[in-house]
Amino acid sequence: MKTTTAIPRILTLPLCVLLFVLGVGVTPATLKSAQPSSPYLDPSQPIDVRVKDLVSRMTLEEKVAQVKSAWAERLPLLGGMLDDPAKMDTHFGNGIGIVNMDFEANVGQTVQWRNGLQNYLRTKTRLGIPAIFDDEAHHGLLLSDSDCFPDSIAQACSWNPSLLESIYTYIADQARSRGTTLVLAPVVDVARDPRWGRTGETYGEDPYLCGILGSAVVRGFQGSSDGSIAPNHVGATLKHFTGHGQSEGGINQGPSDYGPRILREAHMEPFRLIIQNARPAAIMAAYVEIDGIPAHANPWLLKDVLRDEWHYDGIVVSDFLGIDQLWRKHHVEPDQEHAAARAFNAGVTVDLPYGINYAHLPELIKENAVQMADLDAAVARVLTLKFKLGLFDEGPIDLAKARTHAAREEGRALALRAAEESMVLLKNENGLLPLPFGGSTPCKKIALIGPCAATNYLGDYSSTPDKNVTLLDGLKAKVGDRAEILYARGCLLTKSPDPVDLDSPPPAAGVLLPTGAENRQLIEAAVKVAERADVVIAAVGESEAFSLESGRDENVFGDMSDLNLQSNQDDLVKALVATGKPVIVYLMHGRPLSINWIARNVPAIVDGWFCGEEAGTAFANILFGDVNPSGKITMSTPRSAGQLPIFYNHKPSARALDYVTERDQPLFPFGYGLSYTTFKYGDLRLSDSEIKSDGSTTAEIDVENTGKVKGAEIVQLYIHQQVSSATRPVKELKDFTRVELNPGEKKTVRFTLPASKLAYWNAAMKYGVEPGDFDIMVGASSVDVQSATLTVKE
Repeated sequence: MKTTTAIPRILTLPLCVLLFVLGVGVTPATLKSAQPSSPYLDPSQPIDVRVKDLVSRMTLEEKVAQVKSAWAERLPLLGGMLDDPAKMDTHFGNGIGIVNMDFEANVGQTVQWRNGLQNYLRTKTRLGIPAIFDDEAHHGLLLSDSDCFPDSIAQACSWNPSLLESIYTYIADQARSRGTTLVLAPVVDVARDPRWGRTGETYGEDPYLCGILGSAVVRGFQGSSDGSIAPNHVGATLKHFTGHGQSEGGINQGPSDYGPRILREAHMEPFRLIIQNARPAAIMAAYVEIDGIPAHANPWLLKDVLRDEWHYDGIVVSDFLGIDQLWRKHHVEPDQEHAAARAFNAGVTVDLPYGINYAHLPELIKENAVQMADLDAAVARVLTLKFKLGLFDEGPIDLAKARTHAAREEGRALALRAAEESMVLLKNENGLLPLPFGGSTPCKKIALIGPCAATNYLGDYSSTPDKNVTLLDGLKAKVGDRAEILYARGCLLTKSPDPVDLDSPPPAAGVLLPTGAENRQLIEAAVKVAERADVVIAAVGESEAFSLESGRDENVFGDMSDLNLQSNQDDLVKALVATGKPVIVYLMHGRPLSINWIARNVPAIVDGWFCGEEAGTAFANILFGDVNPSGKITMSTPRSAGQLPIFYNHKPSARALDYVTERDQPLFPFGYGLSYTTFKYGDLRLSDSEIKSDGSTTAEIDVENTGKVKGAEIVQLYIHQQVSSATRPVKELKDFTRVELNPGEKKTVRFTLPASKLAYWNAAMKYGVEPGDFDIMVGASSVDVQSATLTVKE
C-alpha cells in the first residue's frame, strides 16, 4: 500500500496568491513564473502589450468594473466587510477601477483595509486586477497625520515653480506610502471671480501662471514630465475642465457661458500647457455648463479638443456625482441610464464616486447605445494607468513605512519655507516693518488682537496637522521672555461649527453670524488691551466658514455676495487705529478681500492667506525681519464686488471709464508685492527687435538691490499685440523669474521669448502668430513695467 503525506491547503494556492497571503512581495519574477502564459502578468512586456492581452481576456462585466468606482467611507470596509465573502463578491467580484478616499481613517486603518481589498482583488477575482486608490491632496494629503501646506492661492504668490515641485514631491511620497496612487489635484481653474468659495484652491487669475505652476505640481506628484510615474509618486488629476473658475455670479457649479475664444485663451490654456509640459495621469470634468451643454456631456471638450487636438491619452474622471447632475440638476437627460450613456459617449472614462451610473453600461452595450470598442478603449486607458503605477507588480503596503512617512520635520520645514515665500507685504508706510527687536527702541509689549490670532485657519480640503502654529504661538515662541505678547480675541467670526470639520454636521441654517452687540463687547475689551501695548497687530480675515466648496453638502455654503470683512472686523480695526498705537494688519483668507478703509488708514499690511501649519512661525520671522517678504499677489484685489470682473488681462474696452462712485482700478494689482529692500530696474533690451513668425528674441534687464538687506524680486514679462484681427488683452503674462540679490548686487535677468508665445486665436479662429508690432513689457508688477517694441515679420 502506497503511503501519501497530506499537503497543507495553503500550499495548493497559486504561487502569486500564496506569496501575497504570506506577506511576501509579488515580484516580477514570481508573477512570471506563476502564470507564464499570461503576458499581462509579465513585467518585462511593454505596457501596451500587457494592456491588449488583459483586455482580450475580460468579460463585459469585468470591463465595466474598471470604469466604475467605490467610495471607501460609504462602504463598511472597516466594519467587517472584508471578512464577508458574499458582500465582497457583490461589490468587487468583477474588480473595480478606482476606490475613493476615507477621510476619517487613521494610518493603520487605511493601510489595513487597502491591503485587505487589494489582496481580495488580486487573489479572489478571476484576473487579479488591483485597484487605484485616490485621495484629495491640493495642499497636503487629506488624511490624518499629514502635513498641511499653504493654500494654492498662497503658494502661487511665491511665483516659485521649483518650490511647488518640492512640496508636491513630498506630498506624493507621503501619499504613496499609504497606498494612495492617484490624487485629485491640482486645481488649475483660472479664478476670475473671487466671490467663488473655491478661489483659494486655485493659482489665481492668469492662464500662463496657472499652467506653469500646475505643471510644476504635476511633475512633483508624478516624478516626471513625460507622463511616466516614478517610484514613490502618484498620478495627478487636473481639475476642473473647464470654466469652473468664473461661473455666473461666482456661484459654485453655476453656468460658465463663454465663447470658444475666451474658453481657449483663458480657461482651457492652463490645461493645454500642463498636458504639453507634464502629461498628467487624469483630468476631471467640471460641474459647469457651457452654452447650455454640461461639461460631463460635452464631446467637443472631452473628445475633439482633449483627445483629437491635444492628443491627451490619460483618463477623464467625473467630478463627484457629476454624471448624476445631468438628470438631477441640468435636466438634459431623463434618468440615470440615459445620463450614463451621454457622459460615456461624451468622453468621461470613470464614474466617480460610486460608479452607479456606469453600472448601466452592460445593458447600454446590449442596446447599442454604447459601443464595445469605446468601452474597450476606456478600459485600456484605466489599465494603462494601473500598469504605469506598477500596481500589478508591487506587494502590500508597508505599515511601518506609512507611519514613518506621516507628518514629520521635513514636511514642517518645507511648510515653513512655503509660508515665508507665500506671504505678501501689501503696505509698509514709513518702514514700520520689520519691527525693532533689541537695540535702543525695542518693542516691549506687542498686542495681538483678532479672530485669526489664536486660531490658524487652514482653508478648505485641509487635513488637521499634528502641529498647527497659530500667530499667537509663533510670536510667543519668537520673542520668548524678551517681550510681552498681549492677546484679545477682538470679535467672533461665526457662532457656527466650522463647516470644514468633517466630524461636525453642517448647521441646518448655514453660517450663523454673531450680532453687533456680541462683538461690541469683545471690541471694547480688545481696545483696553491695545492701549497697554507699544504696537498692535490686528489678525483679521476669514475662516473656512466663508471660503470653501459651496454645496458639498446641502447646508454648506462658501460663496460670498460681497468681499468685505465680515462680522464687525472693520469696526475692530478702526477702534484699534483710534488708540493712536501703530497698527499692523495681518490678513488670513482664501480669496482677495476688499479692505478699502484698512488700505487707506493702516500703515502696514501683511497678506498671509491660509498659509498652512507653519503660518505663525513664518509671520513671526517676517514681522521681525529674519525673513524678507517676497510674495506677489496672483489675483487683482477688487475695491468692491461691484467692480467684478477685474482681472488684469482685460480687453481694451473694459475698465476704460470710472464708475460714478468708484474707480475702475483694483485696490492692489496683479503681480504686486513689496519688500524690506528696494529694487532698481535698468533699461529693457531686446537682442532682436525684429523676428520672423518662427523666430525668437531675448529680453534683458538689469535688476539691482538698492537697499540694505538681501531680498528676492519677482521679475515679470508681459506682451501686448498693438494691432490684431481680434481684440487682445492689454497685457498678457508670458514669463517670470525670481532673482535673489544681496545689498548692492546687480544681476541681468534674461527671458527667451519665442514667437510661439505671441500666438493667439485670430478672427478666423485659427491659432497662430500674426505679423505686426508687439509691446514687450518687463517689470515688478502688471502696472509697473517698461516696454520695448518687437516687430514680427512673415
